[in-house]
Amino acid sequence: MDLNLKRPIVFFDLETTGVDAAKDRIVEISMVKVMPDGSEVVRTRLINPQMHIPEASTAIHGITDDDVKDAPAFAQIAKSLCQFIEGCDFGGFNSNRFDLPMLVEEFLRAGVDVDFKKRKFIDVQNIFHKMEQRTLVAAYKFYCDKDLTDAHSAEADTKATYEVLKAQLDRYPELQNDIAALAEFSARGETADYAGRIVYNEKGQEIFSFGKHKGRVVSEVFQEEPSYYSWMMNGDFPLYTKKVITEIRFRDRKC
Repeated sequence: MDLNLKRPIVFFDLETTGVDAAKDRIVEISMVKVMPDGSEVVRTRLINPQMHIPEASTAIHGITDDDVKDAPAFAQIAKSLCQFIEGCDFGGFNSNRFDLPMLVEEFLRAGVDVDFKKRKFIDVQNIFHKMEQRTLVAAYKFYCDKDLTDAHSAEADTKATYEVLKAQLDRYPELQNDIAALAEFSARGETADYAGRIVYNEKGQEIFSFGKHKGRVVSEVFQEEPSYYSWMMNGDFPLYTKKVITEIRFRDRKC
């Protein structure tokens, strides 16, 4: 089943130096931009992370320091990439928890502040886990009856994710072919920051999801313990998380 699109959607996958959005960097990015008429634009390129690619990461995606030595840094392509994704929704496999936070961090480090707040995000893995509890390789075999022989190649994973979502729509009539509905269904829960450090409670208030103040309202903690804000700002937290807590901190003049 083809997607019912009102605006373009970008399926994307990243290969990185590691899994920490605050410390690690992108080494390869692949995007499949699907237009409302069903046409596709594919962009895949290597990126120089300007740091050593750990051997453990190379063992997964096969990309070495030598492979990216002549590739551009993310900052060099950030503006053109921003233009490419302008006005698009997003889809990926485990993208809400990994790829999206990593991409947001790279844009912020490059000084390009992309507004993601009005975008919809479909995490195909979350739909899959709610329905079948499998991996991307198994999902591709299960839904598409194909073997994903190039797993952990960004472009292969990206195209497979797009195919899996279309097959999921064919298999599950209860899934609504609507980007907003799919984004809501595939969401793990409402988060204020993409890394999931700050989430919303049932009243719509931002609360901490970690540490000694887990479950407490962020603004109340900052009022009672202003040093906690300073600790987070000086700590090893993602830039977007710091941006969110700064907005909360100064939203209420009492903080």
